[in-house]
Amino acid sequence: MASLTREQFEEAVSDALDSLPERFSRLVENVAIAVEEEPTDEDLESLDDDDSVSELLGIYRGVALTERSHDMPLLPDEIAVFRGPINRVAQSRREAIDEIRETIVHELGHYFGLDEEELP
Repeated sequence: MASLTREQFEEAVSDALDSLPERFSRLVENVAIAVEEEPTDEDLESLDDDDSVSELLGIYRGVALTERSHDMPLLPDEIAVFRGPINRVAQSRREAIDEIRETIVHELGHYFGLDEEELP
């Protein structure tokens, strides 16, 4: 089990965002990235019944670009990355850092309108 402190975790999230290709990150607008300790009950309830997830590592909260209309209010979307679950599934600091990046990329995929079958 990894044990990244809150500060180390936030730094890893920032590094993961900085490592995204520029052509990809330029397309991301009005999305907040938040570090949270654990998913809420509402987050867990939002999972599909066919999701076989032992730990929810992150979640996209918003309306995918492919489902937006021009008259929708522009509230910021949010990607939450969960420190507790990532620390529990990662066996080392390096694995936790890799998992943080993979989780952010996965949740950004939802922002772009990809569903679970289309995501890595």
